[in-house]
Amino acid sequence: MRRTTRAAAVLIGVAGLALAGCAGGGDDDAPDGQAGGGGGGGGDQVTLTVATFNEFGYEELFEQYMTENPNITIEHTKADTADNARDALRNSLGANAGAADIEAVEVDWLVEFMQYPDKFADLSSPEVEGRWLDWKVDAATTDDGKLIGYGTDIGPEAICYRADLVEAAGFPSDREGFAEWIGDSWDSYFAAGREFVAASDAAWYDSAGALWQGMTNQIEVPYETPEGEIVAATNPEVRAAYDAVLKASVEDGLSAHLGQWSTDWAQSFQGDEFATMLCPGWMLGIIEGNAAGVEGWDIANVFPGGGGNWGGSYLTVPAQGDHVEEAIALAQWLTAPEQQIQAFLAKGTFPSQPAAYEDPALVDSTNAFFNDAPTGQIFIDRANAVEFQPYKGPNYFVINTAIQDAITRVDVDGSADAESSWAQFVSDVEAIG
Repeated sequence: MRRTTRAAAVLIGVAGLALAGCAGGGDDDAPDGQAGGGGGGGGDQVTLTVATFNEFGYEELFEQYMTENPNITIEHTKADTADNARDALRNSLGANAGAADIEAVEVDWLVEFMQYPDKFADLSSPEVEGRWLDWKVDAATTDDGKLIGYGTDIGPEAICYRADLVEAAGFPSDREGFAEWIGDSWDSYFAAGREFVAASDAAWYDSAGALWQGMTNQIEVPYETPEGEIVAATNPEVRAAYDAVLKASVEDGLSAHLGQWSTDWAQSFQGDEFATMLCPGWMLGIIEGNAAGVEGWDIANVFPGGGGNWGGSYLTVPAQGDHVEEAIALAQWLTAPEQQIQAFLAKGTFPSQPAAYEDPALVDSTNAFFNDAPTGQIFIDRANAVEFQPYKGPNYFVINTAIQDAITRVDVDGSADAESSWAQFVSDVEAIG
């Protein structure tokens, strides 16, 4: 679901006023939330609503929790896109009504909601100290120490690829040979792509917009400085990445010109339209769902530019709920290492809890759909390759939407060339103020 940057900026302005005008209070007396002690109010029957998006891998875990806590009933709502989940949460927080007891928040728009900490329960507790990677928990902690979200997954990136298409084009298709062929830089990845498209009817990758996510997540300060200055339109690293991805996509013809998350993109997995795609752990379940019945998918332990993290989410507990304590208990349980390993095994969502990285269930895990690839060890290696997380200010989502729109105009719609679309991006950024 696309939106113009100007419309997104207006949405943030209006919703921001609504949120500021009706702040609620948090609950600082949360239970530790251990399984079996789900805080059902002395045995009272409690229904908890949970709102997520994409694939969190929680379906079986919900059933387990209800079995262990018979006084709890969980009702799960899954938005079709993360954008729609974000909009729904903004609306319910602005109205101070209608939010789920637990709301999943994606890392790219977490910072927006961090501006309104009183709208969420404080999730800090001695029971969860040290549970997550430091950078994961720091991103959800306010300056005065309030914890807004419990970390679920992170998105260390590898490369997923159609080994059958690569082999048919005459190039190495085994994991090690493929990784060596494409190399560990964006230049080598694009060079391999030019070789591939010269020998195949398929494109090299699915979407320029998808590649943008991988490239920009390797820029330490892409759009805004910690001091609040918007530098997106003047940052030479941003412009260089923009030029590189569009040259590869359009001039070199490496892109399948698909808008990621569009219907055409989802349907393309049933054909032979592209050979590779950037692949954070949470993407595995999406690929398998869209490519059901298609053979040939594999995953290589390599990523251009070294390491990168794309995405990852949090579970938050809006303060407006009627069952805040019970919701915190469930959120704590869902984000414990044991449960996050189960989510990974179900949908490939890679845990943000270091204790999980030593568990044989994760270390030794494989994925049958991806040619029995050792996905546990691959993503452990990819997580260890991540050296930093880009700084994301409160305007990150709007700015990133603007540049994604600019890339879409060139790669998908063909309605503008790279230079004119960049000029529109600059205008959109200036309109943010």
